[in-house]
Amino acid sequence: MINEPSAPTATHEFDLTTAPIESFTALQEARQEVFSSERAHDAFQRTIRGLQPTGPEGLRRGLGAWMIGDYEGACDALSAYASDDVASFTHANALMTLKRYVEAQPIFKRLAEKYPGEPKAQGGYAEACFEAALSEHGEHEIDAICEVYERELAAAGEGFADSAEGQYLAGRAAEVRRDWQLALDHFGKARELNPAMRRNLFHLGLRAERCGLDLEALVAYQQLASLAPVDLPAMMNLGMLLEDLGRDQEAAACYDVIARSRPMDRRARLYLSDAVAGMDMYYDEDQERKEDRLNQILRIPITDFELSVRARNCLNKMNIMTLGDLVKQTETELLSFKNFGETSLNEIKEILGSKSLRLGMGRQEAVLSIESTQQRYVSGENAEAMNRPILDLELSIRARRTVEYLGCLTFGDVIQHSEEELLGMPNFGVTSLTELKEKLTIFGLELKPRQ
Repeated sequence: MINEPSAPTATHEFDLTTAPIESFTALQEARQEVFSSERAHDAFQRTIRGLQPTGPEGLRRGLGAWMIGDYEGACDALSAYASDDVASFTHANALMTLKRYVEAQPIFKRLAEKYPGEPKAQGGYAEACFEAALSEHGEHEIDAICEVYERELAAAGEGFADSAEGQYLAGRAAEVRRDWQLALDHFGKARELNPAMRRNLFHLGLRAERCGLDLEALVAYQQLASLAPVDLPAMMNLGMLLEDLGRDQEAAACYDVIARSRPMDRRARLYLSDAVAGMDMYYDEDQERKEDRLNQILRIPITDFELSVRARNCLNKMNIMTLGDLVKQTETELLSFKNFGETSLNEIKEILGSKSLRLGMGRQEAVLSIESTQQRYVSGENAEAMNRPILDLELSIRARRTVEYLGCLTFGDVIQHSEEELLGMPNFGVTSLTELKEKLTIFGLELKPRQ
């Protein structure tokens, strides 16, 4: 009902109208498919709007609303399906996201009694009770609330304390008691057990940030920001943290996501304006540089990768010569080609995944993906220079093409390579090497030492 994982299947677009939804875990897995591309997301929204508000379609309409992050709509639709356990658990989770803890309590309680060994149901009930009590009584009765809460956790059953839910809830109790280190320890263990637990990642990031552990907070917020749909409060916190670290361009990107999602959010627009003002270049110029980085990757020829003869021949016949040509295709389009099967498809997906790309990817999504996975250099006296894009080196075409071929996006990426590696590249000679070294020296950098 709640946690039994669905069997692995071939990746296809999730069909809300017909797909079996036997557990909440299956719903979470399908949620990622919905956000796999802008086209998939738009199609899914159209499907939701086409469903009737009552009967079996009404239930699926409510589940679909939760999947796209419309929690108010999910609550409205799913309240009529209390007899369906997946709908009830989804409804309760939507209520928790909206901080309507008192309404979530009876739903989680029924599920916890029906599934006594299920940590998600037990944890949901304990968390709803705890957060509701804190909301009602505030700091005046923290010790009493925590004592009751911790007794409930201890009585939750064998193994619960070692589950991701148990560790997260223990962390919340420690956090409320202001035992910051213990809270961070529990949140960290919960993340190890379940890296996709949203509330845990948020509290881990928030607590780490307030304890001055900026890099740990950054990792937690980035993990949370990578989950679909985007957690806007986490994105706001991530933006502020990036500004504190002097990474104004990335901060502006975070605020821009919020401003686009919530056009009337004056706070996000103000922060965006401030972040742009703190940048060395205009925001649209930064976007252009991101596009250039993406183009470097999209220009990589398919022949640079090890592919089976069948896959290579099929791509040639389809006139797919570069990664840019490939990302424009969908799985359905590739599989419809003669002799192109699941094995060849998996080869292609592995190649794209190595470059943080996927089939059917929109250009804007690709830009954001490349930017989010780009290696960051956060320590050392030359960290700022190391994060600059290679275009700032103003290299000759021959030298630039070589470092692009090696997959370098920043100065820091370039200096991971030695003179020997570079001289071993086609059309890269002593003249190009001397040029590159002189440009790097201007910024206080040098190539990797000879082994």
